[in-house]
Amino acid sequence: MPTRQPERTAAEFVPHGVDLPGLAEAARGCRGCGLAELENTGVVFGEGQPSARLVLVGEQPGDVEDRRGRPFVGPAGKLLDRALQDAGIDREQAYVTNAVKHFKFTMASTGKRRIHAKPDALEVASCKPWLVAELNRVRPELVVLLGATAAGALLGQSFRVTKSRGQLLEGPPGSSARVMATLHPSAVLRGGDQQEEMYDGFVRDLRVAAKALNSRPADV
Repeated sequence: MPTRQPERTAAEFVPHGVDLPGLAEAARGCRGCGLAELENTGVVFGEGQPSARLVLVGEQPGDVEDRRGRPFVGPAGKLLDRALQDAGIDREQAYVTNAVKHFKFTMASTGKRRIHAKPDALEVASCKPWLVAELNRVRPELVVLLGATAAGALLGQSFRVTKSRGQLLEGPPGSSARVMATLHPSAVLRGGDQQEEMYDGFVRDLRVAAKALNSRPADV
């Protein structure tokens, strides 16, 4: 059965020949999927070094990220920062973004709290042109995909993080970057009694990324 294609995508809203700030500005006017029509939510674009050797891709912004307009600044972002530090990676030298630029949510029964809702495959496909544009501008050596949604966006919906996590793989056709998939930090936060073990595994995966970057020094 063929994969359904989105009726509309962000492609027509992505400008050519602009830098990352130009893309971020254009993204605010995107109407490439239904998430753009949600009330009380905005666009959270990527941020970081425009020539970063490493790009980290998550699923979508969370409640805190949506309110602040920045990626990975909530609880999952704090855990990511700690794991990157433990793995020997400087977040300030990376570029951080998400596969989907809107916070998809449902309202709690009290009407006072927004609860994360996983974006579906069509929403991910609709937003993919923004991610591709970011990667084309940054041109990293390595892309770390945090969780199944990010991995599916670039490697296809059949890709399974649980089977291939922590492995260096060739990127999509036309890309010179290698890719590596691992957990999303929010999954570690939900780990309960296994949180410490999951965190250690997450750091091990990130150390693979650090070693890969260290084995190919940046041009002087």
